[in-house]
Amino acid sequence: MKASAYADDFKKTFGANMFDDEGRAFASVLSSLEAFEQSPKTFYPYTSKFDAWLNGRAKLSDAELHGLKLFNDEQKGNCAACHISFRAKDGSPPQFSDFGLIALGVPRNTNLPINKDPKFHDLGACGPERTDLKGRDEFCGIFRTPSLRNVATRKTFFHNGIYHSLDEVVRFYAMRDTNPEKFYPVKHGVVQKFDDLPKKYWDNINTEPPFDRKKGDKPAEIKDVVTFLNTLTDGYDPAKDPNAQKGTGVNEIPWEVKAASK
Repeated sequence: MKASAYADDFKKTFGANMFDDEGRAFASVLSSLEAFEQSPKTFYPYTSKFDAWLNGRAKLSDAELHGLKLFNDEQKGNCAACHISFRAKDGSPPQFSDFGLIALGVPRNTNLPINKDPKFHDLGACGPERTDLKGRDEFCGIFRTPSLRNVATRKTFFHNGIYHSLDEVVRFYAMRDTNPEKFYPVKHGVVQKFDDLPKKYWDNINTEPPFDRKKGDKPAEIKDVVTFLNTLTDGYDPAKDPNAQKGTGVNEIPWEVKAASK
């Protein structure tokens, strides 16, 4: 900070002697970040195509609407169970997260150096990085549910960065239990399912739709869900979209989708 180009700005804001106390200097960084992260235009602009649709300024395509329906359907994607897609009670835009914790049984990422040690497991809420829930087996293997806003702009997914595209992620959700051999290693003809979580914690793994499928079941639709997720990217301008169609009035989730997700 002392060597940075903005050192003088810090002094003007927090005092000329702020660098004399390392703790005070660090606290100033936290205060600056806190203020920065409360900048609406940067951190929560709500300018995606989905938001434009909600506000009646755009129409979703048939594929996008179908993807939204699958996203909300409790018997299909069931994504909205954790990634809430409805407005809050105060009318504010959906955050696409319940900010809860869930265990998905994501495959082990063998490209991570720390995973070269077969005895190491990132158990999420119960450690080893986090220690306040150490020994609480019911918290092992669970991780925070992220918001899906701007999800199409991300380059890595899940806690261990195992996947690098939305298609891979949605495919894992849809086919984890119908075609596990596509995601987990196979040894002597046997799929090593949930290979990044010790078996004693497998009871924590989510088995609600779409994870209630059985091996050999027909995989759920994937393409339209990915198409819908792309509507959550901020910066959408209907005036610059050659395929845009104007909406008529404020939209809510289509009734057949809302009914399916209750």
